[in-house]
Amino acid sequence: MAVCMERDVKGMYKKALAGEIKNFTGGDDPYEEPENPELVLDTDRETVEESVQKVLEKLKELGYIDFT
Repeated sequence: MAVCMERDVKGMYKKALAGEIKNFTGGDDPYEEPENPELVLDTDRETVEESVQKVLEKLKELGYIDFT
């Protein structure tokens, strides 16, 4: 939550915590971390390029894109 608020350039979390936005994940609607996510991006430890590469590899693995 702290990282989301720190990265929130639009101030959405601040508005949600002030009650201005209802049903906001991380505000009055709790965030439920997936038990078995298909993909994890560690954006605090990876470069944008590394994260993009992981997404592209997963999309290829799932058959949504083809690099040929």
